Amino acid sequence: MLALLLGAGLIYLLLGDLKEAIILLAFACMSIAITVVQESRTERVLEALRDLTSPRALVIREGERKRIAGREVVRGDFIVLGEGDRVPADAVLVQSHDLQTDESLLTGESVSVRKVAAKPGAPSPGVRPGGDDLPCVFSGSLIVRGSGIGEVTAIGISSEIGKIGHSLSTLETEPPRLRAQMQRLVRVFAMVGGAVSVLAVVLYGTLRGGWLDALLAGIALGMSMLPEELPVVLAVFMAMGAWRISRAGVLTRRAAAIETLGSATVLCTDKTGTLTENRMSVAQLRLANGQAFIPRKAEDASLPDAFHDLVEFGLLASAPEPFDPMDKAFHELGRARLSGTEHLHGSEWKLAHAYGLRPDLLAMSQVWQGTSDAQQFVVASKGAPEAIAELCHLSTGDRAALSTSINAMANDGLRVLGVARASFEGTNWPESQHDFAFEFVGLVGLADPLRASVPAAVAECRTAGIKVVMITGDYPATASAIARQAGLEADDVVTGDDLEAMNDGELAQRVRTATVFARIMPEQKLRIVNALKANGEIVAMTGDGVNDAPSLKAAHIGIAMGGRGTDVAREASSIVLLDDDFGSIVKAVRLGRRIYDNLRKAMGFIFAVHVPIAGLALLPLLFGLPLLFGPMHIAFLEMVIDPVCSLVFEAETEEDDVMRRPPRSPDEPLFSRHLIAWSVLQGGFAFALVAAIFIIGHRQGMPDTEVRALAFFSLVMTIVGLIFVNRSFSASLITALGRPNPALVWVLASVATMLGLTLLWPFASGLFRFGPLHWDDLALTLAAGAVVLVVLEVLKPMWRARLLS
Repeated sequence: MLALLLGAGLIYLLLGDLKEAIILLAFACMSIAITVVQESRTERVLEALRDLTSPRALVIREGERKRIAGREVVRGDFIVLGEGDRVPADAVLVQSHDLQTDESLLTGESVSVRKVAAKPGAPSPGVRPGGDDLPCVFSGSLIVRGSGIGEVTAIGISSEIGKIGHSLSTLETEPPRLRAQMQRLVRVFAMVGGAVSVLAVVLYGTLRGGWLDALLAGIALGMSMLPEELPVVLAVFMAMGAWRISRAGVLTRRAAAIETLGSATVLCTDKTGTLTENRMSVAQLRLANGQAFIPRKAEDASLPDAFHDLVEFGLLASAPEPFDPMDKAFHELGRARLSGTEHLHGSEWKLAHAYGLRPDLLAMSQVWQGTSDAQQFVVASKGAPEAIAELCHLSTGDRAALSTSINAMANDGLRVLGVARASFEGTNWPESQHDFAFEFVGLVGLADPLRASVPAAVAECRTAGIKVVMITGDYPATASAIARQAGLEADDVVTGDDLEAMNDGELAQRVRTATVFARIMPEQKLRIVNALKANGEIVAMTGDGVNDAPSLKAAHIGIAMGGRGTDVAREASSIVLLDDDFGSIVKAVRLGRRIYDNLRKAMGFIFAVHVPIAGLALLPLLFGLPLLFGPMHIAFLEMVIDPVCSLVFEAETEEDDVMRRPPRSPDEPLFSRHLIAWSVLQGGFAFALVAAIFIIGHRQGMPDTEVRALAFFSLVMTIVGLIFVNRSFSASLITALGRPNPALVWVLASVATMLGLTLLWPFASGLFRFGPLHWDDLALTLAAGAVVLVVLEVLKPMWRARLLS
């Protein structure tokens, strides 16, 4: 289009027509500006990784402790770790004092894990993040309890977080399908239009003489056949679509994701922070007699008296200033349920002594002293139920009953802790927690609660034909419980070990039926996504941690959490949920389908409009009639009238069945055979009508300027009629008119204004070579638009099934 505009402007300069040359060159500048404004993105994954993995580090060098930048840590350094520190590098622990870390950035799981010191002389363990009692800490994780010293074993690309960064750099994002289809379509039209234009130039120059006029006629014909506004309209729809989706709380980083949303067939979702809230909360309290209390089901904030001790001593066994998510959950429950009640935990009590977790006893105890009697102490303990049972010296029968309760809670996906209490007098603390006379209080079930909007969102995905698959690093029982709460099929669970034993072909078969994947490592998530893609699925992947970044980037649609998500996940994704709400994904899919529907309507409209424009440019050349349109008219129609009218379709509301259809096939062309045939039918009828008006006016002796204005105005009115015809494939004109579309009013007003200017402003009339039109002429142009609208509305029901298939 740019070459044609420049060529036409040059020819007008040679002919001495400065005004038309300048106007066409202005159109050329507009074409350049539109072309230059294209999608450009800069990947900042490695920078985000560097910032994430470069906190301040406390190291021991030459016997002295020094605070240095995390990126300056080298292998062999000894790093000192304490509560709240971000681990600067992968390290093996040489000392560990009740150390626990949050490795959710790497594993996706919010529950902290215990650490132990490596045994002297033991070989360096080749362990991965996740799991308790490992002697290693990993770069990017957070110390939530205790302290320790570690020897650095891996930094940069050799660290676990660095390996994720390296895998990101080797992945390519999915190319935009619509853009490729558009380029092929424009290329075909360009070749056909170019061939026809060259033939027209030869025929005009040979039969009529005047080779410069022949070139202008050929350029006008080429411009009429080249759908140069298609890429413009695609860019506008993508930009406006991103804006509309952002209003639903979803940020679109890559326009290609908008066009793919409507065809998504599988939604792979992380559990922690995506389906759940990424925070631990107390989900169930259970006493030794089996009596249970579920806080979220309680109608009021009061706590039954029987459960006061359980909550109170669970709180006393937690850190006063908590870092650990489970300790935070006890504090939150205490604030919600114990406020306004009499309980031990208060400002008058102070922590006198503490016993940390040990590998041989997975329980911790805290000794509290009251101000009333300095020699009276209260001891609170919490930990693994088996460890608490051991501290309380429960009988075999009591242990069996306890085991039944533990299993019942674990089957609900809860992480179970036992709580015990004791009293102590004196100041000589026992060496071991075993020396206190503990009494069993009860069990506490903790869970990362499901987001409230998830079940409805999953149900709507199922209605829309989208399979939801949960991929998590958590245990199978927890994964199954969360899946059932979310409304997913939880009977078929594939573990990481199962997946590891499969080759790619076996995995591709397994993912056809599996809906829950548990104990999955980051590189296995990537294998799952690739297996689904190998089956021809269009995959959307949600996640929020660094561990999700490779699979986010490999998926057709990567969806990151904006609030809790990491920079790395956001940079690797194509869509970011600003409100971290899983339900926003459904809104984005709904909008994606609406955008694609409206894009098809706009493209069908543009295709239909090109038929009468090209026909009216070719008609005079074939039958020896005066030239109707020159490059100026074609440029005005295709770069002003046509794109402005296309904005109506961008603002169209969604079809009623938009979320009751199955996902469209990814191989479905934007221009199906039925859509092309329907567009040709529309355009052919409009062309026949306007051509009849032009020929009759010419034979009745109307001046060329008047018949040109009459044909041009009639063509514009038929274009307006085509807008109304294409507003909806599934609804009638009456129904479509009832849908609000403010853009339609603005477009009609803009078209009327532009037509009025070309008719009434002498400069514009001279530029377009228009003569005056009378009222009966204007009535004829309006009637042309009305006839096109009525006839095509009558024909549309016959094509509806084909257009929607």
